[in-house]
Amino acid sequence: MTTEYAALIDQETWAFIEKTLSFYPPDAVDHTVAQQRDVYNTMCKAFFAGYPESVSSSDQFVQADGRQIPVRTYEKEATSPEAICLYFHGGGFVVGGLDSHDDVCAEICEYTGFRVVAVDYRLAPEHPHPASFEDCLAAFEHVAATSSLPIVLCGDSAGGNLVAAVSHNVRGHSRTPVGQVLIYPGLGGVQSQGSYITHRHAPMLSTRDTLYYAKVRSAARDWSNDPRFFPLADTDFTNLPDTVIISAECDPLSDDGRHYCDRVSAAGGKAIWNNEPGLVHGYLRARHSVTRARSSFRRICTAVHLLGQGRWPGQL
Repeated sequence: MTTEYAALIDQETWAFIEKTLSFYPPDAVDHTVAQQRDVYNTMCKAFFAGYPESVSSSDQFVQADGRQIPVRTYEKEATSPEAICLYFHGGGFVVGGLDSHDDVCAEICEYTGFRVVAVDYRLAPEHPHPASFEDCLAAFEHVAATSSLPIVLCGDSAGGNLVAAVSHNVRGHSRTPVGQVLIYPGLGGVQSQGSYITHRHAPMLSTRDTLYYAKVRSAARDWSNDPRFFPLADTDFTNLPDTVIISAECDPLSDDGRHYCDRVSAAGGKAIWNNEPGLVHGYLRARHSVTRARSSFRRICTAVHLLGQGRWPGQL
């Protein structure tokens, strides 16, 4: 690893990286999709932290256009939720599901007291774009139609992309989300400049990896001008929900968060961007072992909580 990362990344985070790579190797994108899913699921089980005692969950299906979209709903005992957090998981649109982010969603529920609804959207390559977007949009429309509670959208990595895509699409909806929280999102930034170059060989996610995931999701079609695929491709950033973006410094995607924040702010919206020092892509799984990740997860939960209450987080 370069001297730069030796200086930026602390020992706790290195230990997390090494544990992750013991399950999910840096050349995972050279494996078959089935192999990637197998090692990813094994890794997620190894990091699974269980549920807080006060939280329980149940599985349901959302009906949409003749298909069933699995969702998992989390509730906190003896709490009347003030809002709903609709959560879209990460995994490059290729891996992940309800179990991969199960404990993360349970902990968001415990911290906020909100009802959390996680969405098991269809994955590529079996279901290329716009399948994942369509499932997340359908889940939003279902939640909006069946509850009067305010809705906060939240997601990490690929899920952050889907959060922004849904937010852009539902402007003018009678139940527009009150806020969106994007965690180290990939939003379609220019891959020949900025953090895509500076951190092209970052541990946990490389620029080569981001190109692979975009290619698989696109099924070799050019969606680069489609905001549902790359939200930064949109030409209109007005009337978006209050926005919190939290990126990792040592991540090729970090500038996507910065540029998205700038676009929302320039269009007159409320947006803040935190670029977490010394953290790497996928650090949500390190929230119990890495001090920096624990603090960042607390900021994420605080942002969800305040946005759901109609309050602006300001500087996290």
